[in-house]
Amino acid sequence: MKTINKNTFDETQSIDLTIGTFTVSTLFFILYILSNESSNVLVAASPFVVSAIMLNAIMLFHLTDNFIRLSGQRKDIAVKILTLLSNIPITLLYYFLVT
Repeated sequence: MKTINKNTFDETQSIDLTIGTFTVSTLFFILYILSNESSNVLVAASPFVVSAIMLNAIMLFHLTDNFIRLSGQRKDIAVKILTLLSNIPITLLYYFLVT
């Protein structure tokens, strides 16, 4: 009997981080628009932006390391990397709309 061994990369922290940072940044953007472009929202959002950039960068390095080391699971890891990187165009769009 032939056994099919499909190893999947079951790490979910990167997806949770991606969804979390997207949700919070979208809420800050909506709050900024609804508050008639108050600078107080920008002051409150700036610590989140700095921490989100740092956390996403750390997760990107972690996923890249796993991509290099775990050759059998590269497809799953690549999807997670692309999902994590999908926040960049959205964040740039928010930035250009605010400025």
